[in-house]
Amino acid sequence: MSRHQLLQGKTAIVTGAASGLGHAIAALFHDQGARVIVADLNGEAAEAVAATLGGDAHAVQADVASEASIRALVDATVSRFGAIDVLVNCAGVPQVYTAIEDLDERHWDRILGVNAKSIFLACKHVVPHMKQAGGGTIVNIGSIVGVRPKPGQNAYCASKAATIALSQSLALELASSHIRVNVINPGAAETPMLGGFLDPAKTSLEDAKKLFAGNIPMGSLIQPDDIAEAALYLASSLSKQVTGLVMNVDGGRGV
Repeated sequence: MSRHQLLQGKTAIVTGAASGLGHAIAALFHDQGARVIVADLNGEAAEAVAATLGGDAHAVQADVASEASIRALVDATVSRFGAIDVLVNCAGVPQVYTAIEDLDERHWDRILGVNAKSIFLACKHVVPHMKQAGGGTIVNIGSIVGVRPKPGQNAYCASKAATIALSQSLALELASSHIRVNVINPGAAETPMLGGFLDPAKTSLEDAKKLFAGNIPMGSLIQPDDIAEAALYLASSLSKQVTGLVMNVDGGRGV
């Protein structure tokens, strides 16, 4: 199988696919022959990405923290393409530095809902289709702070640690059904989301980039394509014996 056929004939759902890491993953998967569902809360942006990708790419507006919305996303995918072979849970929200005593319950619930509950919901509704088909692959986007937490990102770190634990539990649970579940932990990545970790009134985006890059041993921010390449490996038959893996793509920050 050539590099340009790694996902030929496969159907993939990518959440958070209208920008950043999700956009890069959706684009690479489409380039590798997959039928791609571009799922995002921003429906207009998702439509624009799908239009740019062209044939066999379809946009679906989805709130990943809502079970009704996830159910509709899965139904729309099966209705359009007939199957779900790959699920990439990439949708996420950041957290500006917040002391625990200043973190309100609504903010906690939103971060855990989008970053962690969404993975439970998506897997709950996708797994039955994968079991029926005899297998599938799930790639969940965690974060290096899930294993190396940072102060003031309490909810965000908790959500990413939950992502890792849930993924490994599901890897064991679903192995006999030939469904592989793996995690990618990005380091600080050069995406629109990066600025959401810092107060813009105190730190500019350019200063934020320098700050984050300075904490990475290899000296530069992770690029969306770096994560997309890792996701392609985990979604394809190149990793057919890999499940429960937590892959740090972080320029060495996790060492």
